[in-house]
Amino acid sequence: MNLPATTFTATVEGYLDGLEASWRRVADGEWGLTLEDVGGRPLHVGLALRDGLLRAQAQALDPDLIGDHELLHRNRGLVLARYTHAGDGTVWVEADLPPAAVDAPWVDRLLGAVVEAATVARWRAGDGGGIGSG
Repeated sequence: MNLPATTFTATVEGYLDGLEASWRRVADGEWGLTLEDVGGRPLHVGLALRDGLLRAQAQALDPDLIGDHELLHRNRGLVLARYTHAGDGTVWVEADLPPAAVDAPWVDRLLGAVVEAATVARWRAGDGGGIGSG
């Protein structure tokens, strides 16, 4: 089942309007959301309609704050979300929803999974992730 982009947009924006967080439309099918206190620091989440999926991503940690093996182990217990990292070691949380699952409860679950994974990574790193410090 493929939902038209306008349905995706209406669903996502309707959900975001109900949050107590600032959000903005970055481009057609792309949004930015800022949650002020996730593990002691703001979490900036990007949402985008890409390749037929609703994709979410957020930078959880600066480089070298948590070991790759721990992230790999923790990935096994995550639902919807997963840890990834860039070439410099920056840790990201990413998650996707297929078109049939894009409704308010599933968007909530998607974002909840991203926030929970970022919170755990920041807690395990011990200092809120170092993002924006220094």
